[in-house]
Amino acid sequence: MDVSFLGGPRPQRGVGVVAPFDFALDRELWRWVPDEVSLHLTRTPFVPVEVSLDLARIVSEHETLHEAVRALCAVSPEVVAYACASGSFVGGVAGERAMCEAMRRAGEVPALTTSGALLEALRELGASRIALVTPYTRSVTDALEEYLAGAGVTVGGRSYLGLTSHIWKVPYRDVVGMAREAVVGSADALFISCTNLPTYDVIPQLEAELRMPVLSANQVTMWAALRAIGAYAVGPYQALLDFDARGGPAALSADRGSAALPGEPDPAAALPGEPGEAVPPPPPETET
Repeated sequence: MDVSFLGGPRPQRGVGVVAPFDFALDRELWRWVPDEVSLHLTRTPFVPVEVSLDLARIVSEHETLHEAVRALCAVSPEVVAYACASGSFVGGVAGERAMCEAMRRAGEVPALTTSGALLEALRELGASRIALVTPYTRSVTDALEEYLAGAGVTVGGRSYLGLTSHIWKVPYRDVVGMAREAVVGSADALFISCTNLPTYDVIPQLEAELRMPVLSANQVTMWAALRAIGAYAVGPYQALLDFDARGGPAALSADRGSAALPGEPDPAAALPGEPGEAVPPPPPETET
């Protein structure tokens, strides 16, 4: 059969992604990507270290980034994203900027990181005071708060799980529980850290319940990478991706705590993929 009339596959635009060796959520990243864009992923070399500040420093070494970006550039991506929150905030604001410069030098293409994308997203939303959720230990969570403080962002409340491995296995109910505990007092937005923590399906539910923009590590990474090449992230109704969903942080948070509006998820309703199952009380360690 002659298929020459099909003209071949559609041209694809490429986004290069450098992820830590234990990253398990490739499929989640793809869910934010439009059809005309392809992701090209590579991983940093394996090291037998648990999730910690030491691991964050190892997977973000400039030599490691240089080799990863050089490998990605064999397929000519238009931008390269370093998809790791802790690896990109462990050196503070100056360290994150140095990482981007190292990647740019290695590939001669625009480069960004998850933590830099977070700051870009917060500026986009006009948010300077946030609630924070992480799966990390206290020391890694402290380092994230220090990074944010260095960028002029205040953390009003936080909740963390204290995990050192298998973060990709955390269920949505635990993410929701931590979010509810972290949002105390006033906040312009909620940030859920760690690219290895599943968040895609839970963002719209939390925005409806908490009445504020909800950002996650994978979400901001894909949003910023696609924006860098003039493309748009796709996904369920959420403030970062859809201007109509914003109304500004103040407007979204003004009626936080009220009952769900018609058509919005009930806070006590089942989570995605868990029909008929209510959310139990949250188990994580909490600090405010």
